[in-house]
Amino acid sequence: MLHPAIERTEPLLAIPSIAEMWPILVIVVLLFGARKLPELARAMGTSITQFRKGLEAATEDDQKAVDGSGGGDGEPAKD
Repeated sequence: MLHPAIERTEPLLAIPSIAEMWPILVIVVLLFGARKLPELARAMGTSITQFRKGLEAATEDDQKAVDGSGGGDGEPAKD
């Protein structure tokens, strides 16, 4: 923990600026090639979408279990 007299000037999680992103972009282009980048971005977007859908489905299942509206498969829980 910081002493109360010490003020933090930078956030704990800093977002990289444009100047810091250029070298990263150049390295990515060199590693994967310019033709492969749109395909990688598309695959990444699809993966993020599927991940979010999975989270929503899990949240709905959890909420149903808490509300007592069933276990999801129509069968009562067995002890």
